[in-house]
Amino acid sequence: MNPQDLKSIMSQGLLSFPLTDFDAQGDFNAKAYAERLEWLAPYGASALFAAGGTGEFFSLTAEEYPEIIQTAVQTCKGKVPIIAGAGGPTRFAIQCAQEAERQGAHGILLLPHYLTEASQEGLIRHVEEVCKSVQFGVIIYNRNVCKLTPDSLAILADRCPNLIGFKDGIGDIELMSSIHLKMGDRFSYLGGLPTAEVFAAAYKALGTPVYSSAVFNFIPKTAMDFYHAVARDDMATQHRLLRDFFMPYLKIRNRQQGYAVSIVKAGAKLVGHDAGPVRAPLTDLKPTEMEELAALIQTLGSQAL
Repeated sequence: MNPQDLKSIMSQGLLSFPLTDFDAQGDFNAKAYAERLEWLAPYGASALFAAGGTGEFFSLTAEEYPEIIQTAVQTCKGKVPIIAGAGGPTRFAIQCAQEAERQGAHGILLLPHYLTEASQEGLIRHVEEVCKSVQFGVIIYNRNVCKLTPDSLAILADRCPNLIGFKDGIGDIELMSSIHLKMGDRFSYLGGLPTAEVFAAAYKALGTPVYSSAVFNFIPKTAMDFYHAVARDDMATQHRLLRDFFMPYLKIRNRQQGYAVSIVKAGAKLVGHDAGPVRAPLTDLKPTEMEELAALIQTLGSQAL
């Protein structure tokens, strides 16, 4: 798959980040991960992000990463494209990107470099070095300490033909509008705020109809129903699901830092697809919060195809 093929995939449909399965000791569980991907693949996501944010990329070791990407690629071959997460320090991000390409992933989502602040010049250098280390497509994730300006993205677009996608995890409407107006169709655009469904209609109005869904991990049918409601401008369905599920869900998610991942693992466990515990420094939901989440999931009915 060349970068433009990946750009086309990124321009339509729902995307999601599968959880990374850990066993009771917190080690990667390849068998359970493959079973998870086999369960999710038929629901119709345009692409899946292996070892992404919801997949706890930030907690993975360099030794685990190749097996995770390999498992995802082999399991989903011929079913759904796999985009690998890559990030952290520039040289580590390059190592991940090259390994993902070697394992047959269709591109990478370049996650933030973490911890240290950087100038726009430094961010440009970071992204450029990663892009030039591989041939497949790269999607940049604007989030936290990686906050590229429209001018910086224009420079990168000129220097890096394989930089084909932009994912927003900041939620700055003025910045997002500026980027979209400046870059036009040079990039495909992806909404990437936590629980992106809450922002989906607003981002569609900004020219970003595609987003990634974390709840697809445990309520895949509902996640797809919501996406189709956004695509059809079906506000009645959107408002019903936002009122009855997503807003109460956010109340649980917002109780602790890091719960954006923890609550997804909790949901998967409740629907019979346990991905194991989260790794430190994240913490799992408390028993009472699990009960609240279970009651919410029950209101949605069957997730069977």
